Amino acid sequence: MADTTQHQHAEPPPTSLLEQLAAAHRVGTTFKGWDGKPAHVAPETLVTVLAAMGVDASSDATIQRALDDVELGSWRSVLPAVVVVRRSDTDPVVLHTPTGAGIEFWAVDEDGVRYSGGVGEAMLTRDVDGQVMERREGRLPSNLPLGWHTLHARVDGQESVCTLVVTPDRLSTTAALMDRRSWGLMAQLYSARSAESWGIGDLADLGQLARATAAQGGDFVLVNPLHAAEPKPPVEPSPYLPTTRRYFHPLYLRIEDIPEYSRLDRIDRERVEELAKDFAHANTTADLLDRDSSYAAKLEALGLLFAVERPEQRQRSFDVYRARQGQGLADFALWSVLAETLEPGAPAWDDVGRPGSPAAVRLAALHAARIEFHEWVQWVLDEQLQEAQLAATGVGMSIGVVHDLAVGVHPSGADAWALQDVLAAGISVGAPPDMFNQHGQDWSQPPWHPQHLAASGYAAFRDMLRNILTHAGGIRVDHILGLFRLWWIPQGQAPGAGTYVYYDHKALIGILALEAERAGAIVIGEDLGVFEPGVQEYLGERGIFGTSILWFEQDDDGPLSPEAYRAACLTTVTVHDLPPSAGYLEGEHVVLREKLGLLSRPVEEEQAEDRAVQETFLGLLRERELLGDDPGLQQTVEALHGFIGQTPSVLLGVALVDAVGERRTQNQPGTNDEYPNWQIPLADAEGQAVLVGDLAGNERFASLIAALGLTSEG
Repeated sequence: MADTTQHQHAEPPPTSLLEQLAAAHRVGTTFKGWDGKPAHVAPETLVTVLAAMGVDASSDATIQRALDDVELGSWRSVLPAVVVVRRSDTDPVVLHTPTGAGIEFWAVDEDGVRYSGGVGEAMLTRDVDGQVMERREGRLPSNLPLGWHTLHARVDGQESVCTLVVTPDRLSTTAALMDRRSWGLMAQLYSARSAESWGIGDLADLGQLARATAAQGGDFVLVNPLHAAEPKPPVEPSPYLPTTRRYFHPLYLRIEDIPEYSRLDRIDRERVEELAKDFAHANTTADLLDRDSSYAAKLEALGLLFAVERPEQRQRSFDVYRARQGQGLADFALWSVLAETLEPGAPAWDDVGRPGSPAAVRLAALHAARIEFHEWVQWVLDEQLQEAQLAATGVGMSIGVVHDLAVGVHPSGADAWALQDVLAAGISVGAPPDMFNQHGQDWSQPPWHPQHLAASGYAAFRDMLRNILTHAGGIRVDHILGLFRLWWIPQGQAPGAGTYVYYDHKALIGILALEAERAGAIVIGEDLGVFEPGVQEYLGERGIFGTSILWFEQDDDGPLSPEAYRAACLTTVTVHDLPPSAGYLEGEHVVLREKLGLLSRPVEEEQAEDRAVQETFLGLLRERELLGDDPGLQQTVEALHGFIGQTPSVLLGVALVDAVGERRTQNQPGTNDEYPNWQIPLADAEGQAVLVGDLAGNERFASLIAALGLTSEG
């Protein structure tokens, strides 16, 4: 998910009091319009966005008071809300104490080891609420380990604490890959089925995908987000609009691989077998996927498996998992129970309030058994995710499974409820108007509240990353630019009536790097779209791989030569928001957009421009002797992959749809019900379903991988 224009201009100095207040809270006051010219954010937008941050800007008097609060806010606390530092660049911590007060300053690491710090002389004094305060610098110890620690300051006997996060300067996992090139398969897992699937690709199929990829020399499989959707059908088909980003979708479970399956009694086993048989035909058809039927059947089977008595050892493992997950799992499970009976937005949700409320505690006790069911489902998902990663690394993959992290969550989902204290209410995120979409985009997802997230010590962000990375070799962060800034849209307003809100990217990127480092995982950032100068350089400095898509790599002079591509990058020919390469070359994206009424000019003009742009790329391929004068469609697709094989990029991605000849578009941006997004099963060039078990002997797959030209590199 990305904006589509390029560099953004710097913010001009604020002029009015409202603009000064917005700037103080890192809210943008201008942006680049769809015509490329600077556009000013409407005052009412600034007022609404500031209100969502808890800042009253409704009058000149409240604006002035809010400005005073900004100026004095840090002086009223001894320690900052949170401190996030790089291991080799521990800047001093700003402390505020009464004049002449005695102060002790130290840190305690995760193992309880104390590290003493020092405190400098007063640098500045001022009157704060009738008391003279002074600003001093606390010097952190230089030998702090990576991790999540606690910072302490004792002032005249009164102790203050905050979270201290020590992050790596640069991901070591990235450095380990820079001396060799790796390729991997990119797959929409739900679409990739086997003969044993229940109509939807699952985690056992992911293991098969990994083995088939490794057999061709691949080092990773990048899958769509596997985040959880609704707890019962119907479910949102888009994997990029989940109910939570921390937990996983039961739809991806292989029922027969759950240990409780072998302990079912005869009647229940026959029922599960009957459910599975209903999907035997669904696995081999190229018709649209039916998530809801598969999910309903799996939920019934899971209910039967959950009722099986667990042996003592297995019960202990379940208890350990629940304890490790803590309150986050309990809150998600309670939301799942409530969402099974309550409609989104129903008044009853207001009665429940928030996690930990008296109503929530009462309901948790009332539905304890069903809550345990949802916790158990996440546990067996955790087991199968581990098995998928072990299947990948066990056949020699150096990376294994790479998970995808969506930009945000459904506004009525589990995270929106459980994390409401660190999400901004009445706001959704999206993209401003640009030359490709003059109306802008609204992704209907609530954003992180910058100040509240920081005040919480970034705990929700950490827990989300940690859960995804537990059994992963890497993570792809969709729209990683959102860790720098997000386009906030007031509820009920058009996308153009929004503004950028800026985040502490050093803290967010640092925490992302820390959790990946601890997991031994790589990080790939989808860094396409609107970005300010220095963003890609900063990501590269921290060891975050970038993203390049062949069709987007061009400048005013035409397509970039392969030598101009970045080395620390995942480079691909296509992406899930474009048709597979065979379909793209035949202009199916233009035909589809014309059919759906998405074109703003005659289809003939659109097709002519598309052919002209494609020809510039194909001409470059001919110049490099990758393409003959009269190639077939498959030869052209292979030549495109040969082209990215000539780039210095150390990660190359091959779309599974390209490997089998699929032409249908998986997702058409700008549509909802107009097109069956995320519902296209994997099929070949003749429209016949392709099963993951058939990939090992698929000649087209082998030929495409050979075209990358990496064999000689080892």
